[in-house]
This record gives sequence, structure tokens and C-alpha cells, in this order.
Amino acid sequence: MNTIRFKKMDGTAVALKKSDINSSLSGEIIMPDSKKYDDARALWNGMIDIKPSLFVRVSDEQAVVKAVNFARTHGILLAIKSGGHNIAGKALADGGLVIDFQKMTDVIVNQQQQTVKVSPGATLADVDKATQQYGLLVPTGINSTTGIAGLTLGGGFGWTTRKFGLTIDSLRSAKLVIATGELLEVNANQHADLFWAIRGGSSNFGVVTEFEFNLHQAGPEVLAGMVVHPFNDVKNVLQQYQAAIDKAPEELSCWVVMRKAPPLPFLPEEWHGKEVVVLAMCYVGDIAQGQAATAEIRKIGQPIADVVGPMPFVDWQAAFDPLLAEGARNYWKSLDMAQLNTETVTEIAHAIQTLPSDECEIFIAHLGGAMTKVAPHATPWLNRDAHFTMNIHTRWQHAQDDDLCRQWARQLHAKLTQYSMGSIYVNFIPEGDDNSIGEAYGSNFARLKSIKQQFDPANLFRINQNIVP
Repeated sequence: MNTIRFKKMDGTAVALKKSDINSSLSGEIIMPDSKKYDDARALWNGMIDIKPSLFVRVSDEQAVVKAVNFARTHGILLAIKSGGHNIAGKALADGGLVIDFQKMTDVIVNQQQQTVKVSPGATLADVDKATQQYGLLVPTGINSTTGIAGLTLGGGFGWTTRKFGLTIDSLRSAKLVIATGELLEVNANQHADLFWAIRGGSSNFGVVTEFEFNLHQAGPEVLAGMVVHPFNDVKNVLQQYQAAIDKAPEELSCWVVMRKAPPLPFLPEEWHGKEVVVLAMCYVGDIAQGQAATAEIRKIGQPIADVVGPMPFVDWQAAFDPLLAEGARNYWKSLDMAQLNTETVTEIAHAIQTLPSDECEIFIAHLGGAMTKVAPHATPWLNRDAHFTMNIHTRWQHAQDDDLCRQWARQLHAKLTQYSMGSIYVNFIPEGDDNSIGEAYGSNFARLKSIKQQFDPANLFRINQNIVP
């Protein structure tokens, strides 16, 4: 065939000549008959099965401009793929054109100014590798294979949030191609509304071609690791954990993971496959001070294992990668909670005893510190109070378990909602939950819609957690 059929934004379809496609776009063109096609459409979440009509692997900003102009001119669906980690599969458009940033992974550190410029195809591992050689970092997430672009545009939190704030709090400026095809540089002084919107408003406002971040001094070595407890002590562990973390310095983050124990080398074999509570912690600062700061948490209960010690920050950033490898089927439900009350812990305890697969888990991130010092309306990320973000992470391997696993997550989420704060994290919204977008932004939602109307009134950038203009 000499044509490629695309889905249009209005629900109709259009067939475009391959010769016109090749002459209008620049970069590596991947069509459905290419040997690279299936690899190009593979996402972190193996549950997502979307078939775009075309990928264009761009190598520079002008290739992005051409792709945006092409999609707008023909009215076709447009998606943006950076790391491909989005839980809902928003990196691809069925029957659409995908701008693929696999080839744009530059990370350029300015050690003197303590800033870094990052291309949108870079992963957290790429960023950490480049910055940590100078003992500098960008506060990012906890899985090193995550793409920097999606993480940043949704807000971004991880092990260093309490010390340095959200990822968006370190964003100095960005370059992005808006719906008209114009390339803009945005910061606090240029296109300030647009700069405000991209710090948490997802990819609704354009295609970012470069991020510039402030860097913070930390590492290359930190105190980090895990303390593992038997799950039958969960109520005692969580009660003491909350008391300890409420008094913890900003340098210390400690998250909770509850699941069946994987065959980790430091765990006695008899615990493999049994339910456990993991206290995962990272102290960003002096190692000796970290030992003192983690002491109260590490003396909780009767742990099975304690493997907290000095290690390279880049190693800790990748520590959970083996449990989060791409290709498995994943479904998430999340909530923000002010505290872990008795009712919440009781519901969690019951859920962990009925896990639908060995890979399912509940993780609880404690957010606060530097993040709380930014005003709620300074960025789209509204909930700046110290709080816990709980992710009910269902993960499994076989399609026949889809309904069982999703239902488990939904039931637990429904039971816990009454104890939550009402806010959610936009990057944790799963496939099919698009109607919850307003919960992510609350009273900031109206301003986001207004900026969307100004810069993308036709909603060209709609394959995302969409803010409808």
C-alpha cells in the first residue's frame, strides 16, 4: 500500500500518501510494516496494546516542529513518547502519529552554575549518571528507567523530595513546541502562565524539547536501604513508623512497601513468598548524622533483615528496578492521606492477606519537608501539605487475571477513599479513570483550563491526562 490510514481528532479517518509523509517529516519514520514497529509501541505497562499508524523518532527540535505541524494540518491524533512509563499508556495514540524521543537523551551539566539541561528522551538513570559525578542531583522519582519528561510534567516526587522539593520545584525553564508549531522558551519571566502550567499540568500544553533544572548538592554517597518486618506485626510497625517519621529531619525519607517477599539475597529463604512490611529509607546528607536520624525507625519491632548502609545514590535510585521491570501487566489506584489511622491500617492488612498475585503491592510515600514550603497555587500541584501518597499497585503476568487484579485494587481504593484527603497524583491515574483529572488539580483546575484554551483550543495535545479546553 502506498498510503497510511490515520484516525482524526474528530473521530473520522484519513489516508495519507507515504510519499507525502516522508517529505513532510524528518527523523526516523517507523510504519506498521517496519521490523522496529513492535519494539516502538512497547510500553512499560504490558497491559496496554495500542497500535499507532506512524512513529517519527526525532533527533532535534525542528523535527518536532514538523511533526506537530503535520498532525495539526491533517487533524490527526498525536501522542508523545518519552520513557513510555505512563501507567495509562498515554504515550501512544491508536491510529495516530507518535513523536518518539528515544534518540534525544542528552544531559548537559553546568557545574559552575549548578544547572542541567535535559533532553526529553532521557531517563532518570541518564540524569543521575551525569549529575552525580559532580555530587549534584535533580530531585526525581524512584525507578531509574522512568522518563524525565513524563515525571516532570506530572510533578515528580521521590527519595529527595523532603530535602529538595518536587521535580517541578527545581525546573528553571523549558523549551516547547506549542500547537501552532511555534517553539517557545518558557520560564518565570517569559510566557509565565505557560511555565506555570507545565509544572504539573502534564503534556497538555505542548511538546517539551528541553528541560533546564537547578541542581542540588547531595551524594554521590547516601545512607539508604531497607528494614524488613513480618507482616503479622504490621499494626505495630506502622504506628511506630508514623510517630518516627513525623519527627524526622528533611534529609530523611522513609517509605513503606507491603507485599509478598521476593527472593532477595539478604532475606532468609523461608521468608520468600511470605507477606512482609518493608521500611525503605534514604538519608541525603552526612552519613553519621544519617545513622542517628534513622535509629528510631530501625529499632521498631523485630525485623527479619536490616540492610541500611552507605551506598552510591545512583545504586539506590535503581534498587527497585528489578521489581518494576517493563512488560508486566499493571494497574494502579492511588490516594493522598493525612495520616495512617487505625481503620486504614486494618483495611490494608486485610488486603495484603488477599493479594491477587505475588507481584502486587501497596506502597506508601511520605511527602513533606521542602515540598510544603511552596504555595499551593504556585504550581498546578495543589496538595502541599505533609501527607502520605498511597499507591495500590497491582502487577501480574497473564491476561486471564486482569479482572481479578483490577477488582482487588478498586475494592481497596473504595474502602480507603473515606479516609483520604481527596487529592490524587496525576501520574498515577490509570487507564479508564480520565474523569478523575479534576481531583488532581482541585482549585488550580480552572486556571489550567484557561491556559489550555489559550494555547491549544483545538485540543491537539489530548493523548494525556487531558484538560479539555
